[in-house]
Amino acid sequence: MKEALQCVQELSCPSQLYVFVRNGIESTLERSMIAREHMGLLLYQMVKAGSLSKEQYYKGVHEILEIAEDMEIDIPHIWLYLAGLITPILREGGIAMEELFREIAKPLVPIGKASTLLLEILGLLCKGMSHKKAGTLWREGGLSWKEFLPEDQDVNKFGREQKVEYTMGDSSDMPSRKELTAEELCKQMEKLLKENSNNQRIYDWIEANLSEQQVSSTVFVRALMTSVCHSAIVFENPYRVDTAVIKSRAKLLQKYVNEEQKELQALYALQALVVKLDQPPNLLRMFFDALYDEDVIKEEAFYKWESSKDPAEQQGKGVALKSVTAFFTWLREAEDESDNN
Repeated sequence: MKEALQCVQELSCPSQLYVFVRNGIESTLERSMIAREHMGLLLYQMVKAGSLSKEQYYKGVHEILEIAEDMEIDIPHIWLYLAGLITPILREGGIAMEELFREIAKPLVPIGKASTLLLEILGLLCKGMSHKKAGTLWREGGLSWKEFLPEDQDVNKFGREQKVEYTMGDSSDMPSRKELTAEELCKQMEKLLKENSNNQRIYDWIEANLSEQQVSSTVFVRALMTSVCHSAIVFENPYRVDTAVIKSRAKLLQKYVNEEQKELQALYALQALVVKLDQPPNLLRMFFDALYDEDVIKEEAFYKWESSKDPAEQQGKGVALKSVTAFFTWLREAEDESDNN
């Protein structure tokens, strides 16, 4: 990167650098995702260092955008590829979102392609930051989809269909968050899980509907654990755990069940779920194995649950303990082995 920046500076033609921008984009457009990201990062570093003016950057980008619609015939994914080259410039020290989006939209609004490119950029941006943060940047920049869509297009319908509600309406328009009961939380989580929502969509729902205090509460941790574990049970005879579900939801659980006390509460919730189902043989053991393998619950929390005498959590505890005897034997042996090594 350092050498590349130096080489561009040695060209000593600041008023012609748009040619470098255009050729840089053109030459990496159909290469790998990594090549596009590296080119985007080089342009970002040049803008940040002051060796490439924003005007030259925009001029080079515009020359590509003006022919992008024609190129789409041969390169169907051109808007995603262009997004890969443009997104790095949104980093701190690059170009502000509102300025960049309005500038790159200029040649695209008349042909109805501005929203296509912006959606791809937002999609890539949200891989590196939360949807909430991206939505805040959008709103703080005073951006509105009305600027980028044909006049007759319904903005709210567009937002729903493209799943960019996070960019719409500022926080003062949001309904105040009411405390949800454990039952309401479980229902909502189960609904999201039944819809096979990806983890990001669930994060977004949690961020939009629950306060930080609620998210760190025991009620929420237990509701989340109950819902995820329930969705992983295959209700055949005998009942079993679909470990692929636990695997796919591991990051979701790790994000919110992120300390020993919360892990213990999650185990209590799992115990209560298994008791409610009349303690199907081997089910708790299968859950313990999967949760341990996916690093959702760690040894310390398992041991705490095993020795816990909390009177509120004693229902079905004896049977539950017996069903996981082999798990704890294995856990202790594995620990002894690693100590010896």
